[in-house]
Amino acid sequence: MSGFFPSVPVESITSRIFLVRGQKIMLDSDLAELYGVSTSRLNEQVRRNIDRFPNDFMFQLTDSEFSNLKSQIATSSWGGRRKLPLVFTEQGVSMLSSVLHSERAIRVNIAIMRAFVQLREMLSAHKELAQKLSELERKVGIHDQTIVQLIEAIRNIMETPVRETKPIGFISDSKA
Repeated sequence: MSGFFPSVPVESITSRIFLVRGQKIMLDSDLAELYGVSTSRLNEQVRRNIDRFPNDFMFQLTDSEFSNLKSQIATSSWGGRRKLPLVFTEQGVSMLSSVLHSERAIRVNIAIMRAFVQLREMLSAHKELAQKLSELERKVGIHDQTIVQLIEAIRNIMETPVRETKPIGFISDSKA
C-alpha cells in the first residue's frame, strides 16, 4: 500500500475498548479519530449503509450508559455532543471497513482487529488463572478445616481436667 500512515499502537486501541451491555465496544468518536475522519462523517457513512449494521454490530448508548462511561473515562474531551454516541462491537468495527475505503481506514481496521484478538487472549488467560486460584482456594480451605479440627482436638485434650487417682499397686506399711 502506498502512502505513509503511522501505525497505531495496539495499547492505544485497547484503552478505547469498553464493556457495555456485556459486549466489548468502541465509541464512534474514538473510531473517527483513529480513522482520521470527523465523527459526523463516520456516522453519515454508517447511516448510508445502515443495513450493514444490525443491533449486535452497532447501537446507541442510553443516557445512563453514556454518563457511566464518561465517569469511568474521567475526561472532559466529550465536547458538545447533541446526540448520544453510537458504539460498535467487534463485528461492527469490522463492517466499518466496508464503508470507509481509505488506506488509513484499512490499516486502522487491521490494528483494531488485532487489539480485539489481544483482549480475547488476555481474558482467556485471566479466566484460566481465576480457575486455578479457585481450585487452590478450595484445596487450602479443605486443609484449613482439617488443621482447625486438629487444633480443637488438642485444646479439648488440654482442657480436660486431670483427675487425681489413688496409686495402684501394693503399699507396704512395714518399716522393716
